[in-house]
Amino acid sequence: MNHELLLKNIARFVILTKAEEDYLISKLKTKKLRKRQYFLQEGDVCKYQGFVIKGCLRSYEIDAKGIEHIVQFCPEDWWISDIYSFYTEEPYKNNIDALEDTELLIFDKNSLEDLYKEIPKLERYFRLLMQNSLISLSRRVLSSMSKSATERYCDFIERYPQIEQRVPNHQIASYLGIKPESLSRIRRKYIGK
Repeated sequence: MNHELLLKNIARFVILTKAEEDYLISKLKTKKLRKRQYFLQEGDVCKYQGFVIKGCLRSYEIDAKGIEHIVQFCPEDWWISDIYSFYTEEPYKNNIDALEDTELLIFDKNSLEDLYKEIPKLERYFRLLMQNSLISLSRRVLSSMSKSATERYCDFIERYPQIEQRVPNHQIASYLGIKPESLSRIRRKYIGK
């Protein structure tokens, strides 16, 4: 199993010894999802945190009118989970499914606690990931309230380079909170620059 991508991700924040890397790897399991298969379905409790080593997922909700609202895309080298459900063990309100055949490295809450005890550096790593996630979420909320659709599209391209070739237009429009026709207009203007 190739754990190199995860180890490189961790090395951006903390340096592990070979023994610590081996212990971390011993706590991980591999999970494979087929395209459209759920990692987590609305109403279920989130039992795992997952690191994407191949493929792409999305986190989304479906509102009372049946309209899909995409919260996040999760390509390779990204973590996916619902932290609230993972820690509180309360049911998740959204869905997470695979947009492509996907392979993840996963661990449950007990394994994470073991990792924190045996490798305290990982607490720092996950704290920094949480900080970055909170900052990103705050920026996204402010962007949705104050930026034009074109500016949000530019932010999307910066945040998710190369994903446009992997994700259908209607899902990108859902993420941006606009109609697919508006996305087409924005793209024509953007490409024309």
